[in-house]
Amino acid sequence: MKRAHAPAALIVSFGALIAWWLVACAPTPEGAGPRVDEGAPEGEPPAPDVEPEGAPEGEPEGEPEGEPEGQPEGQPEGTPEGEPEGEPEGEGLARCVWNQAYQENTEVDSVQATLAGARGCYVLLDPFDSVEAREAIPALKAAQNRVGCYISVGTCEDWREDFGRLRAFCTTTPWPEWPGEFFVSDAVGALPLMKARVDRLAEWGCDMVEFDNMDWAEDDEARALYGFEVDAQGARGYVRALCEHVHAAGMGCMAKNTREGAEDFDGGTFESYSEEMDWWERDHLKSFLDAGQLGVVVHYDERDCDGAAQFYRQRYGQGVSFICEDSALGGYRH
Repeated sequence: MKRAHAPAALIVSFGALIAWWLVACAPTPEGAGPRVDEGAPEGEPPAPDVEPEGAPEGEPEGEPEGEPEGQPEGQPEGTPEGEPEGEPEGEGLARCVWNQAYQENTEVDSVQATLAGARGCYVLLDPFDSVEAREAIPALKAAQNRVGCYISVGTCEDWREDFGRLRAFCTTTPWPEWPGEFFVSDAVGALPLMKARVDRLAEWGCDMVEFDNMDWAEDDEARALYGFEVDAQGARGYVRALCEHVHAAGMGCMAKNTREGAEDFDGGTFESYSEEMDWWERDHLKSFLDAGQLGVVVHYDERDCDGAAQFYRQRYGQGVSFICEDSALGGYRH
């Protein structure tokens, strides 16, 4: 309550008291009845000469105690009408998702379809593999999309133009699951070449860099089978150094299938399968969502995409972003 006007209120009250006393003591004309203050309700006694005990001196009359200054009349306390109280876990960053980079069983999203349909989405491209994809980046960003750009940080792909320079730092035994790919063996040697890729992604205007195969060195059996030199600790250091380079270039880092070694990353994509849903450690995806970051599930080979989407939203909240490879449709549903 304001006290700045208390001295003025005190002067007014004292002057009014003297004026009342002069009127009250004036002689009553012959034949007139008792004098009554004008405007006072009938039967109500005149105001007392002394303020009631305990009333603060100079306090403005009629001001409700504790009333906040400037409070609009009729405004309800608490949350404004129609606005939810608090934000559900993981809320706020859910986006539609388009995917030109990951092909599992059906066709990926074409660049033309993505340009026509993606508005305010997370769009994953492989700009090294498609001139059309990298030339579409400015238009996709103009449509309020966040553009993620793919690199495989844990493998050497023999169709990339820098493979000749990268080959010396890779295993000699190929990865049979993906023909033409070899695991990174010497991460220290591979790091400058991967940084050069990041620099090109920054030039093309990517918002984020998505790190595929970033957990390749976590598997001791794979290390023994393929003979790569780097261990799990060395691989994490390599991934962190590469993410620092991404940040220095003004982009964000998007993890793939794990949060291990990705403490400073800005989001994560997790791949799901119709017969193997939610297979990762739950906290890995949940931690991105809880931090208000982008958390994406790319779900493959599904006939009931609506049911799969409902499963993940019930488990992680409405903030999870979801795309589904519809086996009946032969492509992605967004």
